[in-house]
Order: sequence, then structure tokens, then C-alpha cells
Amino acid sequence: MENNETQTNMRILVIGAYGGIGKNVVEIALKKGHHITALVRNPAKLTITHPNLKVVKGDIMQLATFEKYVENKDAVISAIGGKMNEPTNLFSAGNMNLLNAMKKATVNRAFFISASAVEISPVQSFMVRFITKYILQKLLGWGYADQRVMEKIVKESGINWTIMRPPRLTNKPATGNYRFAINSFLKKCLSISRADVAGFMISNVNNKETYKAIVEISY
Repeated sequence: MENNETQTNMRILVIGAYGGIGKNVVEIALKKGHHITALVRNPAKLTITHPNLKVVKGDIMQLATFEKYVENKDAVISAIGGKMNEPTNLFSAGNMNLLNAMKKATVNRAFFISASAVEISPVQSFMVRFITKYILQKLLGWGYADQRVMEKIVKESGINWTIMRPPRLTNKPATGNYRFAINSFLKKCLSISRADVAGFMISNVNNKETYKAIVEISY
């Protein structure tokens, strides 16, 4: 179940706002009364309109294009995504830029998206561990390697971070009914909708139990 509803009227910056998780974050946050700044490389791709939504152009890989939008925010949600099967530094370098902007703006709360398969879970079945090690980590190894670097950077940042580690993502609607584990492995962590990942983050922005924590989430 969703755990810790935030106050309304929070000022949240969403980076990667037309991606699968990012778009859901924007929609859910607006429904809950928050004020959203949605950062996208191409604003025309985000067709959502709302009085509390401001769509801005920026690229997380270029600090100068977005650092001003971090100012005066209560929280930041980094929902960036990219190709996982080729060399990348999007997650590590991009989120390092974000953390530098947050430090300059004295913004102290953020969520980052990683993946459950960056680490082989000891509580999963033999088959799931086999698939993770010999299929997923082989096919998507470049992306997972960069996400591991990102996680290390985030952990050393000193802010109130939460790293989300979802398993296989689906496009099903939000249910609000899921399991999650904070700083521990979740048994049968197999799938979750992008909408429910988004809902968890919005509902737990002010949940201190998720500060400086890794969260696994699944049905």
C-alpha cells in the first residue's frame, strides 16, 4: 500500500518527464495538488496541460540548460532513461550534474531510478538469479554498470536520496497495491507498473524512512 502521503502544494522538478515513469509522475503529482516543473529535451513531446504544470526545455547532460529550474524546489524526481545495451554514462554523469545543481540551489530531496537487476538478489529463486546473471546482466550490462556508478555517486552526495530499484516495468495502470522493501531485498520481485513506481515516489516524498535508502518495489 502507498505509505506516507505528502502535503499538497509541493514544488517538484521532474526530469525525464515524457518517459514512462516520468509522465506518470507528472500526472499523479498534479492530481494530488502539487506544482510541477517538467524538464524535457523536447517540450512538444509532453502534451499534458494543467494550471500547476510548467514544461521547460533542458538536458540533464548539460548542467547549464537546467540548473536554474532546480532552484526553489521541495524535491526532485530523476526519471531519466536510455538505451541499456550500449555504453552509456547518462545515469552517472547526468545525475552528477543534477546533484551539483541541487547542492548549489540547496535542494535536499530527490528520487533516482535504478533497477533491481543491478544486483543479484539472494532472496530470489534460483531461476530468477540465473536469468538475472546470465541473461539480463549480459544483455543490459552497459546500462546496469552505469547505474551502479550512479548509485555510488548518489549515496555519497549527502542529500536525502531514495534510489528506486524496480523489476520488469509494465504500462499497466496504477493500483496502489504493491509490496516494497527498504534497504533489503524483496522476495518475488518480478514486475511493477511504471504508474505504481511513480505513485510510490509521490506518496513518499516526505517519508523519512525512505531517506538515504534503496527501495525495491513489486506486486
